[in-house]
Amino acid sequence: MNGRYRGFLTTFVLIFLLHCSPALRAQDGCLTCHQTMEDPRAALFLKDVHKAKGFSCADCHGGNRNAEDMETAMDPDAGFRGVPSGDEITEMCSTCHSDGSAMVKTYNSILPWGQKALLEASVHNKLASNGKERIVNCATCHNAHGILPVENPASPVYPLNVTKTCGKCHSDASYMRIYNPTIAVDQVDKYRTSVHGKKNASGDRKVAECASCHGSHEIRSAKDVKSRVYPTNVPETCSSCHSNPEYMAGYGIESDQFEKYSKSVHGKALLEKNDIGAPACNDCHGNHAATPPGVASVSNVCGTCHALNADLFAQSPHKEAFDEADLPECETCHGNHEIVSASEKLLGVSDEAVCSWCHGGDPESKGYKTAASMRLLADSMDRAERRAIGLVEDAEQKGMEISDAKFKLRDARQAILQSRTMVHSFDEERFREVITAGIAVTAVAGSEANEAIDEYYFRRWGLVFATSMLILLSISLYVYIRKLEKRKETGTRNSAG
Repeated sequence: MNGRYRGFLTTFVLIFLLHCSPALRAQDGCLTCHQTMEDPRAALFLKDVHKAKGFSCADCHGGNRNAEDMETAMDPDAGFRGVPSGDEITEMCSTCHSDGSAMVKTYNSILPWGQKALLEASVHNKLASNGKERIVNCATCHNAHGILPVENPASPVYPLNVTKTCGKCHSDASYMRIYNPTIAVDQVDKYRTSVHGKKNASGDRKVAECASCHGSHEIRSAKDVKSRVYPTNVPETCSSCHSNPEYMAGYGIESDQFEKYSKSVHGKALLEKNDIGAPACNDCHGNHAATPPGVASVSNVCGTCHALNADLFAQSPHKEAFDEADLPECETCHGNHEIVSASEKLLGVSDEAVCSWCHGGDPESKGYKTAASMRLLADSMDRAERRAIGLVEDAEQKGMEISDAKFKLRDARQAILQSRTMVHSFDEERFREVITAGIAVTAVAGSEANEAIDEYYFRRWGLVFATSMLILLSISLYVYIRKLEKRKETGTRNSAG
């Protein structure tokens, strides 16, 4: 009795383990058969994360895992669906990966579970060239068999392997031409030349790779306002790493770039005014070939937008001096991330002026005298403009027509902007020409406004005079009429007497 009881208990335990233990449940006939055939997919599946969680071939392909006969095991009536392809793969994966409770409770996984929805909103959800399926499915990036956790160095989505995985398509010119001929196919090559790419190739998994900037499942077109690489979103995308002091520790890079950039003239234009023409991080540092601009290239980077300033500086006496001192050209005076709006305060020999950094110590030097003189000219232009603006506003408030004078003020403002550009020549005579022309314009505008004000007072006093004369005339007529009436009354009484 005891022996039979023990035999029954042993059989029960084996059956229980076979049906309930993930490790034993995965050892089904499908896998055994494919191992016998030396199918490489079976060898891959042995390392698959799903097998470690108790999955078997039949969980994805269907069929009867316990049947010994192949036809029985692969009977469609037993749920066998064969090898899925295209969108079928995504649908199959989403049966678990779109179910949060299954991912957490059943499989004890903390992976995000909304990947399908993100993929459907991505640029990769567009139809493939055959028009029957989407460009990308789960297996495109994760593989079909042998799927490994992202932390596994052998996984195609491991940080050190992501670039190669993305490059399978994005470095194939023939393939990419089918979908978007305008997209460059040298991103991977450029990335390998960047600081990020070099460190990634050396084994540093912390540095940015494709998914760090573009996302993983939620990749959108760069023209999509929701894209992580849309111009107004780029600074925040970069700051996700570069604003984290702990994450950046060890790289010798400050983590306040985004804070400074947000206060800069560039940052305010992009982030507050949504001016996508304003430079973001990638406009100066590059996209895939992101590299900090060197001393010799700073002016070329800035010069892509500020071309005239760069040309004037290149012809100035400061060009040679900066080269000898190994100073970056634009950055030395204007800074890099916290670039403020240019104003006359930067010019001159006061403590707040950048000229005084080099020329402030020698009042007899040519640089000191030139900077001081140019500041006086700039201040005179500023005073002339403010005076003209005051006169124009006064005339306008008095209701006078001064559209011509207001238009000339626009020319004066343009002269000020031109003078701020001409500063980069550091040529006092050329600077004086611009300032003199601007002052002349403000003088004309102020004169026209002054004439309008004089006209206002002339009309006003003329109206007073005319009104006074009318009043005097009215009084005189009244007195004359009263006299006539009195004479008439006197004559009437005399006649009656």
